[in-house]
Amino acid sequence: MKVLLINGSPHEHGCTYTSLKEVADTLEQNGVSTEIHWIGNGNVPGCRGCGYCKKKGKCVIDDDVNRIGERVDEFDGFIFGAPVYYSGPAGQVTAWMDRFFYTSAGKLGGKIGACVVNARRGGNSATFERLNQYFLICRMIVPGSQYWNMTHGFTPDDVRKDKEGLQTMRTLGRSIAWLLKCIEAGKKEGLEFPECEEPVFTNFIMPKE
Repeated sequence: MKVLLINGSPHEHGCTYTSLKEVADTLEQNGVSTEIHWIGNGNVPGCRGCGYCKKKGKCVIDDDVNRIGERVDEFDGFIFGAPVYYSGPAGQVTAWMDRFFYTSAGKLGGKIGACVVNARRGGNSATFERLNQYFLICRMIVPGSQYWNMTHGFTPDDVRKDKEGLQTMRTLGRSIAWLLKCIEAGKKEGLEFPECEEPVFTNFIMPKE
């Protein structure tokens, strides 16, 4: 069992990383291997809406989105970490996730999907809700914790003082480890993830008569 944690902050070892590391350490303690991937602090292009991914199964922009996409089957779960900017996730996180989920959505069903968010003070809840939409539309399994997956702090040291936030991260890690073990046990008993119906697209614009 293995989980990939995506650090969507422009700071490699900042507040978001501190939160993710708490989850990762807990997962490791519970028998789940982890890997943390930092998307960097350079330009992260957004989706061009070109449809290339539907034809080729990868993004027309050949960067780490494709590198991670090629490894999706290697992971049983994904956790995305995001800093809060103006009461929402940092733009580079959603730019990265838009392209990743467009290219990899068909391979994510039945895997664990979770996010952790960090703000100095406000905006965590809105950011948390925004990021969960990616997982739910892809039929990922979204675990809970004993509070919403958020920490508060302006610096990593601040986050380390957020005892409730770090407790929430640890509980999230244990919940994910438990779910992965349940899924593994189910597969051994012959339980498979349910198939998806063929999509039916409904257009709400009525044609002129």
